[in-house]
Amino acid sequence: MTAGSGPAARTLAVEDSYTAINEIYHERGWTDGLPIVPPTEELVAEFLCWTDRDPHDVVGVLAPRQGEATVEKIAINAVMAGCRPEHLPIVLAAVEAVADPAFNLDAVQATTHPVTPLVIVNGPIAREAGVNAGYNAFGQGTRTNLGIGRALRLVLMNIGGGLPGTGDRSTQGTPAKIAYCVAENEGASPWEPLHVELGFPVETSTVTVWGCEGPHNVQDHFSNTGLGILRTVAGAMGQAGSNNLLGGGWPLLSLGPEHAATIAGDGYDKRAVRTFLFEHARFPMGRLGHEYREHLAARHGVPDDAETMLPIAEFPDAIGVIVVGGAGKHSSWQPTFGRNTRPVTRPISRKDGAPALRLADLRR
Repeated sequence: MTAGSGPAARTLAVEDSYTAINEIYHERGWTDGLPIVPPTEELVAEFLCWTDRDPHDVVGVLAPRQGEATVEKIAINAVMAGCRPEHLPIVLAAVEAVADPAFNLDAVQATTHPVTPLVIVNGPIAREAGVNAGYNAFGQGTRTNLGIGRALRLVLMNIGGGLPGTGDRSTQGTPAKIAYCVAENEGASPWEPLHVELGFPVETSTVTVWGCEGPHNVQDHFSNTGLGILRTVAGAMGQAGSNNLLGGGWPLLSLGPEHAATIAGDGYDKRAVRTFLFEHARFPMGRLGHEYREHLAARHGVPDDAETMLPIAEFPDAIGVIVVGGAGKHSSWQPTFGRNTRPVTRPISRKDGAPALRLADLRR
């Protein structure tokens, strides 16, 4: 049996009992509270066949423990999560992305805010791997989404040290911290997908990590125009209590396909959507308590005027827009940690950096 919670992966001799193994892992704080798949040497070796990287290669150094996330340790945690072996390259890309200084994992792991990495998979590999982009994409029922999302969470706990109450100080937490992974519904989107917007070729597959809260539902069953839907969305996003209030960070809008089709049908491209939300997703200063207003005036130089409308982004392009989900007049938005983290994208690639066109390209 292998374990990856300490400074180096090591072999443990334990009773050959699923219950006994899970009790040991739970007692040592190596789980997220749910049962794990025992990471036997044979299973870990099977996972390692799906990457051309050396098992001891360091993919990233993860805060707050500053743990070295080697390929082997990541594979161990992916086995524990119930991930499929061929999905290890997606997990590796996600770990590489959260280790980027721009993501600011130290703050994301340790804050009292319920921020967690959302994994967004784009490109042909998302479809090949079966990452759910349709009905219930943010929910239960798809092993690929839950396995990849949970694998990243176990890596952040066991290697990064993001343990509740110590490395992870979230006041209330969020169910999204168990597993948070989707694909963009590129087939149902009227616009170019996220990875193409970011400059990647359409045939390249990518993983984007977005430090955000769980989805906040936005329903509009009544508007028949893009303008009407955008007004509803702007009203939902312009809320008090969000870290994005006063232009902080990179809020994400996850439009359902029906809403996206109506908005695009009325001539709005993604840039126009962002511009509209930047101008209209605002909260009136006058509805805040005087202590909050005094803070904004003192720290940010905002005039303490009841008529001041506070934005949720510093500029239009800071607002992310993707299309996710199945039929139904629902969308969602994800508030973020604010200015202290920004989304990071990595291609799913070979060790030499060449993008993989399919998962089989990565198999040894």
